[in-house]
Amino acid sequence: MNPKTPSNSKTISTDLVLPNDTNHLGNLFGGELLSRMDRVACIAAERHADQTVVTVSVNHVHFSKAVPLGSVLTLEAKVSRSFSTSIEVFIDVWIEQSSVSDQRKKVNEAIYTFVAVDEQGKPIAVPPVVPETELEKTRFDAALRRHQLSLILAGKLLPDDATELKALFN
Repeated sequence: MNPKTPSNSKTISTDLVLPNDTNHLGNLFGGELLSRMDRVACIAAERHADQTVVTVSVNHVHFSKAVPLGSVLTLEAKVSRSFSTSIEVFIDVWIEQSSVSDQRKKVNEAIYTFVAVDEQGKPIAVPPVVPETELEKTRFDAALRRHQLSLILAGKLLPDDATELKALFN
């Protein structure tokens, strides 16, 4: 299976935050943002796998700033790392205020994990990732630690076997 770069999976979605998308404070519902992130991340994962994928976990979401009504919302998703059948996707969320369109601000980020499946819903192998930029390399390395932690929490890996996690404390 030929390796792919994160740029092969890059997916960008841009949309407006409209009144039906907001809470009583005039900010985008958190659940609405999660849904949008899931969709853009799914597309990135499917571009990487060339196969159907299903969401297995939302590993991390950081709501650092509110997304106000009228904002131009841009989500950028890229595969950060893949394992045998799973794919980790990192999503960056940016806004532009309609009145100041030249000032783009990062407001949120998230990490989702998907598994590629065949027509019967059984997991199948995915291509490896070859990071190119420094940010991609940082995210690639960190993905292994997150993967090991997930395996430990699921009871599929013994803590003593989590070499990357242990290296953090040595």
